[in-house]
Amino acid sequence: MSSYQNMEAGGVEKGPHTELQTALPRPQSYDDEDAGDTYHDSIKGHTKNDQLNMSRMGKVQELRRNYRPLSALAFTVIIQGTWEVLMTATYQGLVDGGPAGLIWSYIWTFFGFFFVMASLAEMASMAPTAGGQYHWVSEFSPPSIQKPVSYFIGWMSTLSWQAGTASGPFLVGTLIQACAIVMYPTYEPTNWQGTLMVIAVTILVWVLNIWGSKAMPVFQNIMLMVHVFGFLVIIIVLWVLSPRATAKVTFTQFTNGGGWNSMGLALMVGQISAIYACICSDATAHMAEEVKDAGKTVPRAMLGSYLLNGALGLVFLVSYMFMMTDVETALEDATGYPHIWVFNQLRNVSPGGVVALNVIPTVLIFAGTLSFNLSTSRQTWALARDKGLPFSGWIGKVDPKLHVPANAVTVTCIITVALSLINIGSDVAFNAIISLNVVSLMITYVFSIGAVLYRRIYHPELLPRCRWSLGRWGVPINTFGLLYALHAFFWSFWPNATPVTKEDFNWAVVMFVGVGVLCMMDYVVRGRKQYKGPVVLVEGWKGE
Repeated sequence: MSSYQNMEAGGVEKGPHTELQTALPRPQSYDDEDAGDTYHDSIKGHTKNDQLNMSRMGKVQELRRNYRPLSALAFTVIIQGTWEVLMTATYQGLVDGGPAGLIWSYIWTFFGFFFVMASLAEMASMAPTAGGQYHWVSEFSPPSIQKPVSYFIGWMSTLSWQAGTASGPFLVGTLIQACAIVMYPTYEPTNWQGTLMVIAVTILVWVLNIWGSKAMPVFQNIMLMVHVFGFLVIIIVLWVLSPRATAKVTFTQFTNGGGWNSMGLALMVGQISAIYACICSDATAHMAEEVKDAGKTVPRAMLGSYLLNGALGLVFLVSYMFMMTDVETALEDATGYPHIWVFNQLRNVSPGGVVALNVIPTVLIFAGTLSFNLSTSRQTWALARDKGLPFSGWIGKVDPKLHVPANAVTVTCIITVALSLINIGSDVAFNAIISLNVVSLMITYVFSIGAVLYRRIYHPELLPRCRWSLGRWGVPINTFGLLYALHAFFWSFWPNATPVTKEDFNWAVVMFVGVGVLCMMDYVVRGRKQYKGPVVLVEGWKGE
């Protein structure tokens, strides 16, 4: 049984693990004016406010804070990559909904997820830690369920990011294969070739994210420029050279290629494409311990990137759907990518021109893969630091010279390679594992927003002070965010078409239940003895 000890003016009761806190002096309150002042120690870049947050959470500053406001924004923009996802991953939306369905589902998804991201951004300001959702659930949930629920959410969050990380190299590999098909029409790609490409991309990501970590912020800034200018290049080329449909067709032509018994149901199923495009702004939260002045910079990067990507995504999607003059033919393109069919319709375009245009999203998705691996490895490292994973002692180590959780990066890359091997025998099985990404991520959103909403309603005096707050709008925004996350969670389980075949079945439900069972088994055998939850380190916590 545990409970929070209320904070009183003049001091805060220490948690039971204060020996883990850094020995640096702790300021007594947030100080925006001194946000730029840094302590002079071996770990450079943290401000007084960063030190206050780390001390309150009972964490030691082990990572180097390389990210500043611009690079934190760039990191989040690239990892979300909304317009790139809308170009390369809208197959299901085109089948179930068509051009008009994609546009309108993107609009309501964007507004729905805004409440989700605003809620997560505030929590990232309250507790800027690489743990993210499982830490917030641990700190804000009712005391009686803090430990098992945060353990479950830690597993779901980690596995969600691991599955998403595996999808990046796979997408890069298939886009490269698409270029080969364009240049050599007789080429027939195989699954094992795609797997080799995934392994090659993953090895490159492993090297760069361990030994090139100091240069990542600069790389992200460069990719932000490529993200914007690449968007402009493709938009201009499409509007100048591509045939296009009428506005009436683009905004009102709905399709029901999945065979559902109503167009409304088809739209609900097809909205998964828009959901894929709008997730992952919370990636910066898992990099919080490497962001300078994280309590203010991280939430601003999360919301800023979401709004920037949302605007670019809407402009791109409307333009792209204008050029989608024959949906059925585009879906049957030999490359498997409808956007390649659109590129091939450009006036006076050569195969080399199509490949050149396709290189832009390929490079940006590779950059997003680097960022995805960074965020995933930090999430994995954080859970291991709190003894929430098997082999936590090894996974939770930080390289003392590089200040990088190198073992967690290695584990993440190994999991990516292992998942890619499944693709050799069955791309259906591989896609089933990847589908776990959205489902498990949604459940972490539901529980973390639900936890802070509970705390806000029943014990608002126990919410930690933060520098980016929802204020009086907290309850309605949290409520709408919770409801929308539940909505997205429900529809993420639906198959692509009916009647359901082995190829169309959405195996996310099987994977979700299976992972949940494995998590609970590990909790009973190992976790309940070793895992205490990050809340036990938080100042003001009192355990019995």
